[in-house]
Amino acid sequence: MNTRSSHYWKPLFAVTVWGFSFIATKHALEEVSPAVIVFIRQILGIIFLTIVAVSRKKKFSLNVRDHSWIFVLAIIACAHLWIQVTGLQWTSASNTGWIIGITPVFMAILSFTFFKEKISSLQTTGIAVAFAGLLLLVSKGDLSSVDLISNKGDLLIVASCVTWAIYSLVSKKITLHYSPTLTTLFLFVFVAILIAPFTINQKNIEAVMNLSAGGWFAILFLGIICSGVAYLLWAQSLSEMSASRVGAFLYIEPFVTFFGAWLLLNEQITLFTLLSGLIIIGGVILVNRK
Repeated sequence: MNTRSSHYWKPLFAVTVWGFSFIATKHALEEVSPAVIVFIRQILGIIFLTIVAVSRKKKFSLNVRDHSWIFVLAIIACAHLWIQVTGLQWTSASNTGWIIGITPVFMAILSFTFFKEKISSLQTTGIAVAFAGLLLLVSKGDLSSVDLISNKGDLLIVASCVTWAIYSLVSKKITLHYSPTLTTLFLFVFVAILIAPFTINQKNIEAVMNLSAGGWFAILFLGIICSGVAYLLWAQSLSEMSASRVGAFLYIEPFVTFFGAWLLLNEQITLFTLLSGLIIIGGVILVNRK
């Protein structure tokens, strides 16, 4: 077997898992609040990554400067996760999967706005196409229905795209001396600390104690598989293949969510939704071309 192709299963597994993460979150939201999901997911991720770091004999030395930047990233990540999980309360998993795909568009816009990076005419066209697809998806073809009240779930998911774009740009502009594993481990620790005061109370503790088997499965999947295993495989893929080749697998994620939501959540699958999603993906592909 070709060595390069033998590595393809890693990013494919990661994006498939991330595609199902929105479905797992919808299941968990039936029993616990968004803050609880984010908090437990971080705790499980911390446990998993600590085991990995110890098994790989990573040194847990502290660097104040790096920790300061990781704390900044944690604030952004905390806002991102809370906004995204809250948005999932009021929109479908399939809509979320398609909307999340527009994140590179916001990265291009923010790079142009704050870092004066050039945007080509092709990328400008891609931005317009992606936003056209987004409007079609949110409005279901009726643009007069786009308002902040009836579409608050979709609006929050769009906002989470902006927060993730900010997170990605900040992380690209800073240099950290920790390994990816330790960086993510410390990030999870800071996010857990930040959200703990808003999460640990009698009501949430009782909700966690009364979680069903399905609820626990969803949260364990989010914490261990999505935040742990998938991340490590993605990081390995980036060391084995080019970033552009690995990044191309992200286009698969919305399709996984779309069909997974149909099979597992009984969400209505329509040709119009699929067409809107394809327009978004087409625009993002143009944005990513230099």
